[in-house]
Amino acid sequence: MRIHPEVLQALEGGRAVVALESTIISHGMPHPRNVQTALAVEEEIRERGALPATIGILAGEPVVGLTPDEIAEFGRREGIVKVSRRDLPVVMARRLWGSTTVAATMILAERAGIEVFVTGGIGGVHREASRTFDISADLQELARTNVTVVCAGVKSVLDLPATLECLETLGVPVVGFGSDELAAFYTTTSHLPLQVRADQVADLAGIILAKRELGLEGGVLVSNPIPEEHSLEEAAISRAIEEALAELESHRVQGKAVTPFLLERVRQATGGRSLEANVALILNNARLGADLALEIVRRRA
Repeated sequence: MRIHPEVLQALEGGRAVVALESTIISHGMPHPRNVQTALAVEEEIRERGALPATIGILAGEPVVGLTPDEIAEFGRREGIVKVSRRDLPVVMARRLWGSTTVAATMILAERAGIEVFVTGGIGGVHREASRTFDISADLQELARTNVTVVCAGVKSVLDLPATLECLETLGVPVVGFGSDELAAFYTTTSHLPLQVRADQVADLAGIILAKRELGLEGGVLVSNPIPEEHSLEEAAISRAIEEALAELESHRVQGKAVTPFLLERVRQATGGRSLEANVALILNNARLGADLALEIVRRRA
């Protein structure tokens, strides 16, 4: 695993580092918006006083801290493999390029010694999972890997109630930042109540450090709602998702292609407004993630 010298120096010096995934670059947004957003997220974290570390796999080598040129290559390169836990050894052995999902990013972030990871939304239980058994590996990873994930909840194209139940079964604390309900990616609320709310970054840091002190394996999921001014109308998003799901069935899309397919169809149905919301929420998560990483470092000093 290659760690960028600046990131390695920061980790060794006890500075705040925030991990970022690369799937959002290769599979989450169209070019060139994907590269622009990735660089903007990194800049947002730097401006708060922390150091960003975008994670990806280049020709079989896991890299923690992609350079701007490498991020640009991820944004335009064809055939990049979407990598979760099961795919890591294959992509490494065959020296392929791979973009890391939430699960794979958590694995590599933990190995590098990074506590806080910022993403858009996590994967979860897919609709019709009782028939297809399509459940994201992100959930199991949250149960076993010691990384805190800051997100805007679960991608709203998924089955949110089932995902929340699954997280409870797996023992993953889900903390609503400034909210009593699970965030729903494009909208501020899912109408699904959470057991834990935190209104201050210091409170969040305390929960995370208490879990680490207890030796309880697994991550903490921070549900950070999209800013109200960027939230889309629930009815419009629900309608777009239902239309996308109907199209998914007719096209017989399966596996890793499901979520990118649905997100693209929702983008088209909303006239691009869902993409703007996606950018806004990831920048918002970056700000919280940087502040949280700084607070954890301060408490550990």
